[in-house]
Amino acid sequence: MNKKLYNLMDWAEIEAVTYSEEDHPKKLLGPHSAGRSGTLIQAFFPEAKSVSVHADKVKEPYPMEMMDESGYFAVLLRKKMPFHYVYEVETKDGKKLTLEDPYAYPQVITERNSKKFRNGILRYAWETLGSHLMSVDGHEGVHFAVWAPDAMRVSVVGDFNDWDGRLYEMEKLPDESGIFEIFIPDLLPGTLYKYEIKAGNGTVTLKTDPYGFYCEEGEDPASVVTDISSFKWTDEDWMAERHNIQGTESPMVVYELQFSSFAGEKSLRTAAPELAKYIKNTGYTHVELMPVMEFKNKESAGYHTYGFFATAAEYGTPEDLFHFMDHMHKEGIGVILDWSPAHFDDRLGGLIKFDGTAVYENPDPRRSYHPDQGTLTFDFGRPEVRNFLVSNALFWTRVYHADAIRVDNTASMLYLDYGRTDYLPNIYGGKENTDAVELLQTITNEVHKEKNGVLMIAEDNSAWPGMTSDTGDNGLGFDYKWNESWRDDFLSYLSYDPFYRTDHYGELCFSLVYAYAERFMLPMSHDAFTSDKGSFLDRMPGNSEEKLANLKASLGFMFTYPGKKLISSGLDLGEKDPWYPGKPIDMELLKTQESKEVHELIKDLTALYKEKPALHELSMDEAGFEWINCISANENILVFIRKGKKEADTLIVVVNFENIPRKNYKIGVPKAGKYKEIFNTDAEKYGGFDFRNSHVLKSAKDECDGRADSIRIKVPPLSVTVFEVG
Repeated sequence: MNKKLYNLMDWAEIEAVTYSEEDHPKKLLGPHSAGRSGTLIQAFFPEAKSVSVHADKVKEPYPMEMMDESGYFAVLLRKKMPFHYVYEVETKDGKKLTLEDPYAYPQVITERNSKKFRNGILRYAWETLGSHLMSVDGHEGVHFAVWAPDAMRVSVVGDFNDWDGRLYEMEKLPDESGIFEIFIPDLLPGTLYKYEIKAGNGTVTLKTDPYGFYCEEGEDPASVVTDISSFKWTDEDWMAERHNIQGTESPMVVYELQFSSFAGEKSLRTAAPELAKYIKNTGYTHVELMPVMEFKNKESAGYHTYGFFATAAEYGTPEDLFHFMDHMHKEGIGVILDWSPAHFDDRLGGLIKFDGTAVYENPDPRRSYHPDQGTLTFDFGRPEVRNFLVSNALFWTRVYHADAIRVDNTASMLYLDYGRTDYLPNIYGGKENTDAVELLQTITNEVHKEKNGVLMIAEDNSAWPGMTSDTGDNGLGFDYKWNESWRDDFLSYLSYDPFYRTDHYGELCFSLVYAYAERFMLPMSHDAFTSDKGSFLDRMPGNSEEKLANLKASLGFMFTYPGKKLISSGLDLGEKDPWYPGKPIDMELLKTQESKEVHELIKDLTALYKEKPALHELSMDEAGFEWINCISANENILVFIRKGKKEADTLIVVVNFENIPRKNYKIGVPKAGKYKEIFNTDAEKYGGFDFRNSHVLKSAKDECDGRADSIRIKVPPLSVTVFEVG
């Protein structure tokens, strides 16, 4: 052994490298100045028989000396840096390889970004962490970066190094960020990889990249190096007008579905034209997709997220999602993405105990484990976790042009005792999660700061105040909140036989007490019709004909009631079976008369809602609604006024949830004049009795409902009738 070379060796550190316990491999590996002696190059190839260094502009390679039989090689070159070289490796099984040295490349992550990350303000963190195709010092390759603050060692493993964690040990940044990075030349898109992490206690686990853009299908997937920067968008017109299209005064009818339920095994790209055609034909303005982020728990329908920055492989590639979003926008359809930041999948290859310790989750199980879901809750107060979640929301809106993010299950974020009997109170002794409050405020602020018309929607089944109030007023800053209280009270009321509905009439009217406390969306969503709750028709009393009449009247009530609208897939077909994850949408139902009638009703309701300003223009303003009659409990009848900005747009809505028709029913009207029926859910085309007001009605000076003028109308059973003021 060369004595001079021997004396240059740091044997303690070499042992750390050879035992794969080194978090700063660049201290040894790669090129280092040896002063006047030249350049010392060290390498670790455990399966190598021999290694040589071939420097540029030098004809013959320099053989390296094996300094340790584990595969540690070194050579002292009488050549001063900088210069480029490659390794020529002959393996023990006779293979000959030419390899770039990843330890010859400089640090890629800037000190500025690293500092922002550890302070929780690196808003586009996906651009720094994860895997990225790039050029460093003129060489193409992939830069990998991962946050693992308590790891003893992190390596990138993949099909390029036979999944051997002894190779490509990553360099921990010299600050306190806890980020490890490495640039590996010559890797290409499609490369499979994982992070092999050796924890402080010596245990080794393989982890999917938290910031990876794509991963394989299967229970234990590898991440895939993916280029998401080259897609050519053609949705400029949509993006330019989105803030107007999605304005508070604009109509919004959302079709909610789990993508595979509609598409089967088709990808996002191939199913997009067919889905867009159905959405436009029915009249929806938006489609809301249950999570398209990578998930492994099929029973969760995607809400137990496994890869927060990755497109679900089951639905296609990132390129497929780009095409889907672009196509929807070209067809004038907005896309809402469901997002589940409350918790994450507990599979070993994911975020759980990522570096051997609780990194993404709170170390206290009273905060981290979610017994209701069998998942783990994020540590919302940790700066690096806040980076992860804030960046993730921005990622889907900036990179994939999502028009809205619907935040799932915010109540479980906001309340420490949600689903828990044993919980850790906040510092004030309360059950409110102050960290989650601050995080949600940050997310809504950052999304709105982009000023691109993106909406933030909260799914919240609690009475948390100020969900849609400005964060400056201590609100959470959402644009809309799902009004699940309205839905649940309404469905409860409808479940009773009309004879008994009289006793529950208050459930029908009560929501107007708080209807303008928030900006609401009315969600007839999938979670209301699961197998443990039953489908809409399952819940309704009576025979099949009466159940369908209840459904049609309910849809009419929903579309004339204040608030944006959301319809779960299948409901617009009158499906009789409850929803479950992966349940196919039976489009064959449209061949049956009953489904045709329900679908035709939805089409006409969406058209009416979009056409009539009174139904959408002031839906978030109490000036847009006025009761005429909300005291007829014995008849189960409601009468109310919907208003637009112009008096001429005023509509009167009559709702009858009794299965008795009324031939000469008197209602008060806002002023003397003529009134014309423009819509009736009991029309023959919807399978009704066609008990309609076919002639224009002229009001009389006949007091009713506290009003000087009134009209007498036909009121069909189980129906909604809409009148226009002439």
